[in-house]
Amino acid sequence: MAVISRNGSRDVSIATNTTISSATDDPLLPWLCSIERALRPESASQSIHGKDLDDIVSNCIKTFKNDPRYRNDFRFLKIWFLHMDGSSDYESIFKEMQQNKICVYNAFLYEMYALFLETKGRLIDAFLVFHLGISRNAEPIGRLKKGQVLFLERVSDRVTNGSLQKVDFASENGQNFINPWLVSTIKKLLQEMDPQMLKYDGYHPSKKPYKGKVALSTLQKSARNKIIEIGGYKYQIKGCAGQGGFAQVLKAYLDDNPDEMLALKIQKPAFPWEFFMYRQLDIRIPKEERMNFGFAHRLHLYSDYSILVSDYLAHGTLQDAINSNAVIGGSMEEVLCIYYTIEMLCILETLHDAAIIHGDFKPDNLLIRYSRGDLTVDEHGFRCRSGPWRDQGLCLVDWGRGIDLGLFPDGTKFIGDCRTSGFHCIEMQEKKPWTFQADAYGLCVIVHMMLHNSYMEIERRKTPEGCYIYQPKAHFKRYWQVDLWKNLFMKLLNINPTEDYKSLLRNLRQSFQDYMCTNNQQIRNLKQLLMKQRSSLCSA
Repeated sequence: MAVISRNGSRDVSIATNTTISSATDDPLLPWLCSIERALRPESASQSIHGKDLDDIVSNCIKTFKNDPRYRNDFRFLKIWFLHMDGSSDYESIFKEMQQNKICVYNAFLYEMYALFLETKGRLIDAFLVFHLGISRNAEPIGRLKKGQVLFLERVSDRVTNGSLQKVDFASENGQNFINPWLVSTIKKLLQEMDPQMLKYDGYHPSKKPYKGKVALSTLQKSARNKIIEIGGYKYQIKGCAGQGGFAQVLKAYLDDNPDEMLALKIQKPAFPWEFFMYRQLDIRIPKEERMNFGFAHRLHLYSDYSILVSDYLAHGTLQDAINSNAVIGGSMEEVLCIYYTIEMLCILETLHDAAIIHGDFKPDNLLIRYSRGDLTVDEHGFRCRSGPWRDQGLCLVDWGRGIDLGLFPDGTKFIGDCRTSGFHCIEMQEKKPWTFQADAYGLCVIVHMMLHNSYMEIERRKTPEGCYIYQPKAHFKRYWQVDLWKNLFMKLLNINPTEDYKSLLRNLRQSFQDYMCTNNQQIRNLKQLLMKQRSSLCSA
């Protein structure tokens, strides 16, 4: 199925096959005829850069987007995709289609948008669109599932051939900038690390394809209580814990023991990089901070699949906590926002000091940890994260886009796009090299989501000194700790390369801790809110 395009070689017969013959009965019909005329080669050559077509399509959508008669009209769906094909902000257009319920239960919406994203190189996003349509039982569901399988086969072939990207580095002013997420880059690094990987505890490689009794592909449909045997271990599947771009995460009992719940990340094509990153965390993260970064027990690696076995945390994610407030039309209490900001700053402070970048720092990847004991209301325990506060916090997982700076020459900077909508750091947006900014920007987006219940939009402003700085567009409420938040966004959105980055994170963390510790009532309020949050999330 071709992506709807203004290219004359594609199908443009959007006004045909209608059962309504008059404009009186079908107000959309004259618009369809006008669009079809504008798409003809002779018409396109007479317009200025397709402006006539742009105007017709845009006005048509404005006229009928709220008309319930056309919500499930395939002709109108094609018009939306013509609009998308002529815009650089196609993500906003898809969101608008969702908001107006345009063909949301029609498989063609998801198939067409996924193929559109594939042509843009947005492969993970394309997979997620297929998954979204399937989760909504869009019809015909069989076509959508087949389209997803064909998509994965295409991507798998490209990964196998190492052709997902063409360039693994760029050069500017004599300095090389590396794209750390290229298939070729990761393959090269893994080949170099192979002797070391073989020594890692829990690494079980095989050059053969997976041939277990239970086909891993069937687990996506119905997995509950199925038992899969891998490498001498028995895992009883208890349900789905999450769905990633090319991976499915299942929760499972080890050897039928409910006290040993684990997470199984099943990925095709096989992807051992995440296991390598987990072992680097074991080596380089201080023992007292290790619980903040997830733990992988083992990796079963085959030629076609990889199964990463890791700890399972059952208390939800920071995204769940944000959503729980959005559902009731509110936002997270500021004292909770401050607490989680401190936790995230601690995580990045430790991680970046170990010369590791996460690369996908977002609330979905931050699992919530709750203390087993009663939280104390004292300044020392809170500030030092000791006693029950040690077990309370966040746990950063999903290391598939992790970057080990130790594998690159000192001073290496990176290029490349994280491909996570809403989390492209300023350097990525401006096609500039970056390092820790990728994670720092993610932290800013998360803080913005906690405070405002929306993704962060930024603007470039000129200072009195004639310099330019970046700030969030959204305003802070006057009763918030405005100075704290302004300083956080100012420092992390405008990182000065000459400033000591480690000290920057530490000073920001301490400023929030100082505020919390000025009055034990702040800590008491935080304790109550965490108890309330736990009750809400764990009972959901």
